Amino acid sequence: MYIIVGLGNPGKKYEHTRHNAGFDALDILAEEYGIKIDKIKHKALIGEGRIGSEKVVLVKPQTYMNLSGESVQSVFQFYKVDMDHLIVVYDDIDLDIGKLRIRKKGSAGSHNGMKSIIKCLGSQEFPRVRVGVSRPDPNRDLADFVLSRVSKDQAEDMKSGLEKAVKTVEEIIRTDIDMAMNKYNG
Repeated sequence: MYIIVGLGNPGKKYEHTRHNAGFDALDILAEEYGIKIDKIKHKALIGEGRIGSEKVVLVKPQTYMNLSGESVQSVFQFYKVDMDHLIVVYDDIDLDIGKLRIRKKGSAGSHNGMKSIIKCLGSQEFPRVRVGVSRPDPNRDLADFVLSRVSKDQAEDMKSGLEKAVKTVEEIIRTDIDMAMNKYNG
């Protein structure tokens, strides 16, 4: 069994913003496999289903980004999977729009949602799929930037990145993370 967490902020106001790349990737994954993410448990919207022969739990924390760890910890403790069967998908300002970076483990960098998860789990030893959302212009406020939508000329690259993130998650589940990293990193 795998727990797949997509990070974002709840509410219409934040739909399809850069910071909600994780939510958007999970929505694509859910649609592809006919999984409804509609149960409210563990301070999250949750959907259970299968990818191939593997049972999956799709998780969209509803705590707002900075407290994502509270929800992830609750889900993780309830389902009791191995740490390497927890996959977190989230936005990364250090990558160009639509680029991916897949890692087996690592620090949170500047991402507050990941800082919260690492703090609550007491570990950074879990796979993550980072989706590039680009950096703001030097004069622009970072919070304002990540809570904005991508421009029309970047929309296709963003869509492509989200689709690659879904393929990455599928690859991790079907084969392993090394294969996924070889295929989709960069």
